[in-house]
Amino acid sequence: MTAPSLALLPSPLLGPAVWQPVADVLTDNGWQTVTCAAPTRLGTGQDVLDAFLAALPTDRNLVLVPHSNAGAYVPALMQHRPVVAAIFVDADLPPARGRVPLAPPAFLDLLRDKADGKGLLPMWSNWWDEAETAALFPDTDTRARVEREQHRLPLSYFEGSLPVPAGWDERPGAYLAFGDTYGRERDEAERRHWPVSTLPGQHLHLLNDPAQVSAKLVDLMSRLGISQSAG
Repeated sequence: MTAPSLALLPSPLLGPAVWQPVADVLTDNGWQTVTCAAPTRLGTGQDVLDAFLAALPTDRNLVLVPHSNAGAYVPALMQHRPVVAAIFVDADLPPARGRVPLAPPAFLDLLRDKADGKGLLPMWSNWWDEAETAALFPDTDTRARVEREQHRLPLSYFEGSLPVPAGWDERPGAYLAFGDTYGRERDEAERRHWPVSTLPGQHLHLLNDPAQVSAKLVDLMSRLGISQSAG
């Protein structure tokens, strides 16, 4: 069997530029990749799901690799595409069944304070103090590329949720964390007996050290029994 393609899923707040350096390294090392993107105009989780489905092939096996908020879409995508595994990268980790919120309740309070009179949020990189944001990027050119793809989402998007079909997490899964920001999700992955790794870094570490992130993804796939010679 041929190796599966890696489907790199960025947060709907960002765009494929956050995954491009990792995609380049993986491609140079013989892996097939597909980088998805959310629609430029969206209001609901269904809009994002439809865009991801439109970008994902139906004729080959896939390993889903979501970053950040894209993790919420994994169970629904598994219902419609030939997914053999998922590796969550500093990402939301849905429950085993029920529904997954597109923002935790405590975080919603912060977002409500940021929405304008029309209910629109600023671009993601403007949610934080400038010094904190600047530290996420390796250089100003990379930041500019990422910011060109950012979307202003409505607050109502984060007030929504997605259904989680029971049994989705019976397929192989793994978790890669950058530091401790997603420590709760990483701990939950360990409780599910998934392979788990942590790289020191911040939320956009995939931009700062794509070679290291790519190597860790390959290592986690190996621990899941996935190699370039067999899917």
